Amino acid sequence: MPTMPKIIIQNMNAVEFSADTKKSLLQNILDEQIDWLHSCGGKGKCTTCKIIIKDGAKNLTPKGSVEKNFFELEKLKENERLACQCSLKKNTEEDAKLIICAAEENKLPHIDYSEC
Repeated sequence: MPTMPKIIIQNMNAVEFSADTKKSLLQNILDEQIDWLHSCGGKGKCTTCKIIIKDGAKNLTPKGSVEKNFFELEKLKENERLACQCSLKKNTEEDAKLIICAAEENKLPHIDYSEC
């Protein structure tokens, strides 16, 4: 039976939670009541929900046209994705996980971030 993959936010004191593969990363983060910047409301029109991937990129769904456009415009680097535009793949691996950080330019002032 497939297990729920985990999301670990490294620079938020390594908060860890199970992810619903039917939802975007952003929606999973918000469902955990974690404050995460998303100025356009998760519609893929900005890059404020950007995540920095530290480990587990293989567990993400492929880049769609919205993200590919931001890569072409050099608004995203190879180790960055938009949390509103990707989700974790269904995975049978027992330890499937994604380790991410909030991007420096998108950190919220009321949150105490650790090192990434």
